[in-house]
Amino acid sequence: MEQIEAPIERVALSFGDYSVKCDTLDLRDQVAIERKMDLTELAHCYCQDRKRFVREFKRAKEAGAKLYLLVENGSLDEAYSGHYRARVHPASLTASMLAWLARYNCQILFCKEENSGRVIHDVLYRELKERLEEMPDEEEI
Repeated sequence: MEQIEAPIERVALSFGDYSVKCDTLDLRDQVAIERKMDLTELAHCYCQDRKRFVREFKRAKEAGAKLYLLVENGSLDEAYSGHYRARVHPASLTASMLAWLARYNCQILFCKEENSGRVIHDVLYRELKERLEEMPDEEEI
């Protein structure tokens, strides 16, 4: 985040690792990004930490929030072919990934580690921009 010179406020979020707010609008309970450093960490979340991972995504769903799952250094193709270090069959990993899309209305994004800050910034910027543009002008109130 320092590379893109975005101001950072460290606070506990109800779900996700990153969210956004500005003077006009706070989206921390509406939009968040859950970041995983690779497919191995994601596989761990689906297996060993599944209960905690489910609770986090359920909180987002119950809040009506949009949650992005950002996976660094991986791709869906690599998940299908088993290019990760975890004792999880590729069919199980990809089934969990795709089930999360349907079950929790989340979106999975993939990027290289060096682009994470930019992806996080750009996704949250667009989410904030869209919501700000939907707000009525003061003249309309």
